[in-house]
Order: sequence, then structure tokens, then C-alpha cells
Amino acid sequence: MKRFLLGLVLLLAVAAGVLYFVPATLLASVRTVERGLAGLSEHSVQVDNLEIAYLEGGSEKNPTLLLIHGFGADKDNWLRFARPLTERYHVVALDLPGFGDSSKPQQASYDVGTQAERVANFAAAIGVRRLHLAGNSMGGHIVALYAARHPEQVLSLALIDNAGVMPARKSELFEDLERGENPLVVRQPEDFQKLLDFVFVQQPPLPAPLKRYLGERAVAASAFNAQIFEQLRQRYIPLEPELPKIEAPTLLLWGDRDRVLDVSSIEVMRPLLKRPSVVIMENCGHVPMVERPEETAQHYQAFLDGVRNAQVAGR
Repeated sequence: MKRFLLGLVLLLAVAAGVLYFVPATLLASVRTVERGLAGLSEHSVQVDNLEIAYLEGGSEKNPTLLLIHGFGADKDNWLRFARPLTERYHVVALDLPGFGDSSKPQQASYDVGTQAERVANFAAAIGVRRLHLAGNSMGGHIVALYAARHPEQVLSLALIDNAGVMPARKSELFEDLERGENPLVVRQPEDFQKLLDFVFVQQPPLPAPLKRYLGERAVAASAFNAQIFEQLRQRYIPLEPELPKIEAPTLLLWGDRDRVLDVSSIEVMRPLLKRPSVVIMENCGHVPMVERPEETAQHYQAFLDGVRNAQVAGR
């Protein structure tokens, strides 16, 4: 028995060592655990001749929440945010084409207008006709266009530090871009830490090997990401004329220390929306659903409860 226990301890130690020193394995293991805790499983579907990877959880009998990530991100940004939501909702988080595990053809269009129609076609492909939409950063820009173009499909809209408007105060990202710099594109391994500093106030803990691995992956994707970012700038669609077309109740949720897209964007958007709600999270950066997922989910759940109560009262 002692030999068995000793062997088991050694096996576990070796396994832990492998996970620590083989960061790709560590990342895959962490994602598997986090997806399981959120009640999400991975799927894929063909849309517009592209393979779109997505996570799905919760009963399909419940209202659908469709979550859209930002530039350089992927569907796993929503894992901890989604944990309390899969009990009451049918939750879907996709990888936009060009990101994550979805198709990345070099010659495709990745501007927000094209992506908005892909997301609408994705919803149709998985059999969803009406839904709640939420998006962060570029993903917020995309879902806002979706809601403006297809108002009959959208039950509610959550815009989390979204792109698409000229804020009252220029953000640090805008200033960097004017100087020809882009902190969102990681061209050298050391730039990855700068990116984390830029988007978070309090960074999630990352083991050093995993941080190094993620930095290397970001560098490998830098040329393609720069190409996508240039498309976003050249084919920019301002939201100011689109927001009045949105019929759905809309949550504007922002981190007050967002250096990417300034919180003063809310001052521009709120007067243009028919049914706005606002939440500003103190001491929080550009991706609240990653930096403080439980709190962000609570704000979102409170918003959804308000939407549901208003619908019941209006019957």
C-alpha cells in the first residue's frame, strides 16, 4: 500500500510538472476545467463558408444569451462571467471569424459590418430567432450594429466597454494610434505584459510559463491581427447614427479606468438610445467580465431581471 501511495504521489508530481513546463497542456487543462465549471461545451458550425467555433450551455428552452468577444480575444473570455448564467439561460459564446478556433482566411473581410451579419447568420444557423446580445470592445460594436439592423430579433443589448463612438475624452489608445503605436498588437514577447497592464487594473493571476506561452502566441498572430485592425479602421462604421435605431433595452457597462476606450463614451451613447441603463465599475479596466467576472455578471443579471419584469408588466 505504501508503495502504491508513493507511486501515486510521484505520478501526480510528474503530471503537475508536465502541466507547469508544457504551457500548451496547462492552458488546455485550465480551459477544460473552467468550461466544465461554467457548464459550457465546445461545438462548431458552418456559416458563410466559414467554420465558427462556439461554447454552449444551459437549456435551449431558456432565453438565449449570445456573447461576443473583442479584438484579439476569444470565446473563453466569458467563462467565469457565464458560470451563474447557464442555470437560467441558454448561453452561447462564439469565436468571431479571424479569432480563436474559428476560420481565419487571409483574404476575408473582418470589418464590424461584415462580422455583424455573420453573427446574425450564426444565430440563424443554430436555430435562435430571438436573443439577448452582449459584447465587449469590438464585440460591443458588432452587437450594436446587429441590434440596429435586426431590431425584431433582439430582446436586450449589453455593451461592455464597446467600440464604435468618439468619446468625449480621447483615450490612451487613440493617442497611441495617432503616434503610430498600437498596444493591442503584440509584436514582441515583452509587449504581452504591456498589453495586460493596458487592459487591466488588476490582472488575473497567470503562471510565468503560461504568460510566456500566451505572449508567444500573440506575437505569432501579430501580423494577421494588425491586418484585421487596419480593416477595422479603414471600414469603420460609426455607431452614432445607428444607436437611435436600437429598440431593445440597452445596458452600458464600463470600467472607469479603461485606457482603451474612455468611459466618457457613455456620455455620447446614452442620449442616442431609447432605453439605456448605465453601470460604471470603479477601479476596473477594459474587460470587466475577465477582470471582475462575478461582479460583472451580477450587474448583467440585474439588468436582465429588469428587462424581464418590464416585459411581464407590459403584458
